[in-house]
Amino acid sequence: MRSIAALIGAGVGFLFFIIFAFSTYYTVGQGERAVITHYGAVVGLSEPGLHFKLPFVTGATNISIQPQVLTYGTGDSKMEAYSQDQQPATLQLSVNFHVTDPVALYGSYGTIEQAAANALTPKVYAQVKNIFGRFDAVDAIQKRAAFQAQVDQAIAHAVAQAKAPIMVDSVQIQNIAFSGQYEKAVEDRMEAQVREQQAIAEKTQRMTRADAAAYEVKAAADASAHKTEVEGAASAKAIQQRADALKANPELVALTAAERWNGKLPDTMVPNGSLPMLNIK
Repeated sequence: MRSIAALIGAGVGFLFFIIFAFSTYYTVGQGERAVITHYGAVVGLSEPGLHFKLPFVTGATNISIQPQVLTYGTGDSKMEAYSQDQQPATLQLSVNFHVTDPVALYGSYGTIEQAAANALTPKVYAQVKNIFGRFDAVDAIQKRAAFQAQVDQAIAHAVAQAKAPIMVDSVQIQNIAFSGQYEKAVEDRMEAQVREQQAIAEKTQRMTRADAAAYEVKAAADASAHKTEVEGAASAKAIQQRADALKANPELVALTAAERWNGKLPDTMVPNGSLPMLNIK
């Protein structure tokens, strides 16, 4: 019995020594900071690396300072809001943030999860509903970048004003879903607009073809008129040239007639008329 008791005592002593040995140091990883406490009271902050502490007296709680992401509107946690024109919608978005003061976070909330739940989430829901209510349903879709920018700014400002130990880095609007009836109405309206644009395009095309045909007819008429004008001018010029030649050479007509005479006299003649070419009465 004594030997058994001795073995048990030795085992307990060894276990106590192991616990004591492991409780004399702690490590802080990259991207973390350790909040140091003595008997639960915060006394400082440790940087990454290996550190030693007093067993059972000093505590160290690691808190990440790396970027964190929270997603809203997925699963059972729906985010619903109404647009300015009273259209209900379900939104999905993600918020990127990081811890700015690990000591303040530990003192006020204990963990990042608690800080996000108390200092971030209520402001996300409130600001999203507030900003979405300023946009018509169509504008929320067509001007999504402006909507996201306003949501981003509003959430970051609200968290900063609350002096929370976290900072919002960015907000991404991942989806905006309206009711089936509204989406059907939008689809019908878009189809009507497409048909209207097609009708306008077809009308413009018909007018273009008509203008082209009219231009071709006018061009052909202009070409014909120009041709007639040119031919008339050429004919008038030739007549004028012949008239000038006859005026300068009165005998040219007689010479031309003589050259073309076949040597035969007419079978009948006007009484007292002259003979052709010979001018004999």
